[in-house]
Order: sequence, then C-alpha cells, then structure tokens
Amino acid sequence: MAKARTLAYVGALGRAYKLATRPGGPSLGDRASALPRMLAAVRSGEYTGTSMTRLALVAAGTAYVVSPVDLLPEGVLGILGLADDAMVLGWVATTVVEETERFLEWERAQGRGPQGPSTVPSGVVD
Repeated sequence: MAKARTLAYVGALGRAYKLATRPGGPSLGDRASALPRMLAAVRSGEYTGTSMTRLALVAAGTAYVVSPVDLLPEGVLGILGLADDAMVLGWVATTVVEETERFLEWERAQGRGPQGPSTVPSGVVD
C-alpha cells in the first residue's frame, strides 16, 4: 500500500516536471524568478489568483521535505517513511508549477514580466 502510494506521488512529481518543462511553456528559470514577484503581488493584493495561505503551505511543505524531523521517519520505517515526503514533495511541485503558470499568464495579460524567450534569436550573434 505504501509502496503504491509512493510510486503515485513520484509519478505526480514526474508529471509536474513534464508540465513545467513542456515546449513553449515557461522555463524553470522563468518560474523560479516569478516566485518572488508572485509573493509580492499577492501580499500587495494586486494578484488574487492565489492566497498567502496557499503560498505559506507550499513553503511549509518545502521545509517539511528538507527537514530531518518527519511524521514518518525514514530511518525507522524505511520505504514507508519516504511515502510522506513523496506525497508532500509531489503536492509542492505540482502546486508551484500550477501557481507560477497562472501568475506568468496574469503578468503577460498585464503587460509585464518576461515577454518572450530569453534566448538570442538565431542570426543575431555571429
């Protein structure tokens, strides 16, 4: 049961990565640089696509995954102890991808933020 749950959340993390890196979508760098802008826009009330509570839960989930203190410790429970981390990590990754996607779309609609690819078009540099 726990192994199946762990595999399900590893699959969720894989799907989040696939969504985050799909062709034509925002790069991982664009998503990472959008996080502080999104936090500032949510705090100011300018962006209402998510809440401070949801962002705080993402931060708490991240802290939980990297913390040595676990609800189900890996050292004692082995693979079962990884299940809780996998669940939280899958949720955090999926939530970050979804939230940054919506925020970057909102920024583009507002006429700000990254306006296109950050690479130099071919033929510009010899």
